[in-house]
Amino acid sequence: MLEHSIRTIPDHPKPGILFRDITTLLGDPAAFSAAVDALVAPYTAPAGVAKVAGIEARGFILGGAVAHRLGVGFVPVRKKGKLPHETVRISYALEYGTDEIEVHRDAVTRGERVLLVDDLIATGGTAVAAVDLLRSIGAEVVAAAFVIDLPDLGGAARLRAMGLPVQTLVAFPGH
Repeated sequence: MLEHSIRTIPDHPKPGILFRDITTLLGDPAAFSAAVDALVAPYTAPAGVAKVAGIEARGFILGGAVAHRLGVGFVPVRKKGKLPHETVRISYALEYGTDEIEVHRDAVTRGERVLLVDDLIATGGTAVAAVDLLRSIGAEVVAAAFVIDLPDLGGAARLRAMGLPVQTLVAFPGH
């Protein structure tokens, strides 16, 4: 069901790329609810998740819903310059260049168990940076959860190599 609720847009943002668009999943109440239920299921008690961290921007939508269902707080992982209070920032490599993400310095207390959520895991650059960033402020990142995995790009494997359990709901081999 979930796979069929995700739109594929060929040649976006450049020729040869198949963009996996979850806005169609988000707009379908049954699919959105099923996705959130599936993302939440492994982390209900006794998992002891205290916060959900969502990566900008679609991770905010999914992570907020997951946090709500779990009855825990939400931590936005944002692009640099978007958060109003004292932040901690990390740089990470992109295909061409670098980017930076940040969180509020006081977003978690030392030892809080955090679940990282985003819509898609591709190469894993942003997700690995988010894990490193959250750990730098004292979070115990317990797992990462994504709706979509592009396994040929190796991002989920990178997170697993860091010792992090990874949950994905749909895989699209061959990106």
